[in-house]
Amino acid sequence: MGGTRTNGRRQPSLAQLRAFAAVAEHLHFRDAAAAIGMSQPALSGAVSALEEVLGVTLLERTTRKVLLSPAGERLAVRAKAVLAEVGALMEEAEAVRAPFTGVLRLGVIPTVAPYLLPAVLNLVHDRYPHLDLQVHEEQTASLLDGLTSGRLDLLLLAVPLGVPGVVELPLYDEDFVLVTPLDHRLGGREGIPRQALRELNLLLLDEGHCLRDQALDICREAGRGISGAGRGPAVGTPVTTTAAGLSTLVQLVAGGLGVTLLPRTALRVETSRNSRLRTGRFADPAPSRRVAFAMRAGAARGAEYEELAGALREALRPLPVRVLGPDD
Repeated sequence: MGGTRTNGRRQPSLAQLRAFAAVAEHLHFRDAAAAIGMSQPALSGAVSALEEVLGVTLLERTTRKVLLSPAGERLAVRAKAVLAEVGALMEEAEAVRAPFTGVLRLGVIPTVAPYLLPAVLNLVHDRYPHLDLQVHEEQTASLLDGLTSGRLDLLLLAVPLGVPGVVELPLYDEDFVLVTPLDHRLGGREGIPRQALRELNLLLLDEGHCLRDQALDICREAGRGISGAGRGPAVGTPVTTTAAGLSTLVQLVAGGLGVTLLPRTALRVETSRNSRLRTGRFADPAPSRRVAFAMRAGAARGAEYEELAGALREALRPLPVRVLGPDD
């Protein structure tokens, strides 16, 4: 009951704090002892030992009742807070021991979140009901910073990332589709060659979106240089209009300002609200992107994340994507 020593100084024990907190709550030694399952002499000894360790008088003892001293009033609040944190620590440890419990902080990029989250949330609700899933929608650079700093546990985003210390768990590949105004010559066409992108007025997302970078890479593969795009030399057709999100981008297309590229998972949501849009499909192999989970190498819950990836792959089969295996 004498406490422990840290840096040469005696420290209160948890038993002493529990005894004092019980007396502070009940203001009666017998009732406090019964509440925490301790004998009355042991309880009294623990409180006296705590007073000795702290060097203050916590209680005013009379023959009839127990009162908190001014110091006791102040320190009782601290003692309860310490015991609450210890309880939270034990609960967290229990959650760690039990898989798919506790908090999972999932980061998702904006061009995936609206279209994939329904499947993710349904899966977690049905299969992992004790998992406290917290979703953070951010751009790729912010997500990676959050992962490496420990602010986030798992990411859902486009890959490859090529970041040391980050492990990718591939989920699916999906094709890009050309979205055009209603009267555009490529609207509704099948087998569009990539080279057609050389001359189109392509609308892009703002800087920082990985989907913007993917669209630029597709254009470069088609032999088109793009100026004003923030990457590479300023040659070719300039990019004069950008948007913060896919919904705005699609509305700009409907207004006749140009064309854009959408991943197939976004197509139904983003084009169903406007009848002035048409889509065109590229010739095989169509331009595509890969979406995966990403976690820290050696993550303590790595086995859980791999199991979650496997379950999500199965849940994604109804979507217009090519589901991948764990080794793809």
